[in-house]
Amino acid sequence: MIIVNTPTIEGRILETLGLVTGNTVQSKNAFKDIGAGFRNLVGGEVGSYTKMLAEARDIAISRMIAQAQSMGADAIVNVRFSSASIMEGAAEILAWGTAVKFK
Repeated sequence: MIIVNTPTIEGRILETLGLVTGNTVQSKNAFKDIGAGFRNLVGGEVGSYTKMLAEARDIAISRMIAQAQSMGADAIVNVRFSSASIMEGAAEILAWGTAVKFK
């Protein structure tokens, strides 16, 4: 599966199949939240949250790909990501794009 954030794929003629999405909501446990709170006081990267968001992005991409595959897609173009805080210590990652088939 080819995944790009551009509207086209060089050298390919595309047939649009439709919108595909994938999302997940992830959270860390209370002990990690306490550690993140301390990091907030002194500044710097909060590694446990960086890892959590990377894992969430991978899950969202996998779900988007699964939806595209079920439509018979060869690729997903115009891929975008969004994140939102759902509650204290939890975030949603949404991936979306356009499923396409090569002509």
